[in-house]
Amino acid sequence: MDSAKVYKQEKPVFGHPMLKHYALDPEYINLNNGSYGTTPKPVLEAISQLTLRIEANPDLFHRVEYKPLLINARQKLADFIGAKLDEVVLVSNASMGVNTVLRNFDWEEGDIIFAFTTTYGSVFRTVHNLSDVPPHPTPSIVTLNFPTTHAEIIKVFKEHIQANPAKPNKKRVAVIDSIASNPGVTLPWKEMVAICKDEGIWSVIDAAHSIGQEVGINLTESAPDFWVSNCHKWLSAKRACAVMYIPERNQHIVKTSIPTSAVYISPADRKGPNFVEQFEWNGTIDFASYLTVPDALEFRQWMGGEEKINAYCHDLALRGGQILAKVLGTRVMDPEGDLTLNMVNVLLPLPSSMPMTGKSNASIRDKMLDSKAYSAYFYHNSGWWTRCSAQVWNELEDFEKIGKIWLQVCAKVKEEFEQGLLEGDEVN
Repeated sequence: MDSAKVYKQEKPVFGHPMLKHYALDPEYINLNNGSYGTTPKPVLEAISQLTLRIEANPDLFHRVEYKPLLINARQKLADFIGAKLDEVVLVSNASMGVNTVLRNFDWEEGDIIFAFTTTYGSVFRTVHNLSDVPPHPTPSIVTLNFPTTHAEIIKVFKEHIQANPAKPNKKRVAVIDSIASNPGVTLPWKEMVAICKDEGIWSVIDAAHSIGQEVGINLTESAPDFWVSNCHKWLSAKRACAVMYIPERNQHIVKTSIPTSAVYISPADRKGPNFVEQFEWNGTIDFASYLTVPDALEFRQWMGGEEKINAYCHDLALRGGQILAKVLGTRVMDPEGDLTLNMVNVLLPLPSSMPMTGKSNASIRDKMLDSKAYSAYFYHNSGWWTRCSAQVWNELEDFEKIGKIWLQVCAKVKEEFEQGLLEGDEVN
């Protein structure tokens, strides 16, 4: 595929005509972009060419050519999210970015780490791992049950942190999703950041799903203390790639990259910043995915830009969710759409008494994969839900088709559950 020719001669048509610009199996209904992202062909073409360039002369590329390309990618991302160049670095994924931040705090006994019952699994476990090792900061978990409202989330958050005040000379850190994963809903993260500032709490924003889905991000204005977002989910870069924003005022907290870079300087010996340099090189990896950010942004500009893309996906998520709920005979989680961007959550017709076990998870997963269709699924607030990600290649027809597939899968899984075939230890 000649991307330059495509950009010059074609005009994008959203819906199934866009499938030709992706490498998806034509028989596969993909309503799960939110999990891993989906790389468009022009970006695949770019990374293929870049990989050949790297392999032609690895020394030349890594010693001379790589750094200017990385700076270009960082600059474009900085402009995109309203930040300064030297406040933006690239890491492999959002979990790595959040881990980098949390593991750089100088924890003390009596410190508190706030997380939520809806915090992404690996990040949730990171909080508990930190509490498991000396000096044992205390995890404090805020319960969120959906459906709910932004106003109620703010109220619950305020009440929880005020019920867990800071001890003398101790810190409090809050890990907050901008858009939760399961369920796929937006949180009032900007308002929560403001609350954290008022309460003297460090805000760490897990924005895994934000860039490319949340329009108009300006981190200088919203001013979180730390923010990290995957570029391979909604922004169309090649996985794995994430942008980590740490404002200059907080870069002293992140003393080392993970793993520690060869250019690390002990804080006591530093004569200037040592933040960006560490993330430019902290061990040999395949840097090619990081360098596809400009190609991804060019593809999105060709499609019409962020507002056009997300207007289509948002409208499709809202209308598609209603169609899916009708097919399933259930309901959408957020009927007013106030917490919905491009992911919609719909109740599945499965027994609420059936827990998420290794066997039940595998049964649902395998049946959906065998059907050549997929949307994420999860158990929340005494119900089974599916999370459908609306993308530019999807149409309303996809929601109807996957609804019929889900009906068949749920009927089979329900029968297995009633026969006692899905018992086992519960998993999160």
